Amino acid sequence: MKYKIHKFKINMVHDQDQLERFLNNLKGEVVSIIPNFAKTSLFQIYGVSRKINFLYIIEKSKP
Repeated sequence: MKYKIHKFKINMVHDQDQLERFLNNLKGEVVSIIPNFAKTSLFQIYGVSRKINFLYIIEKSKP
């Protein structure tokens, strides 16, 4: 088995259709999607709100 890791930059409000197209065009099986939370404002640093700036998408491909 081989795995590929894709980094997908995203704005959760505007890029949902683009993410759907990306996932549907993958050849292998999606194993996991890991969000990266950016802490950029004072509220985000203290955990009141968070912003996802990109996703790691792990794909299992056929050898």
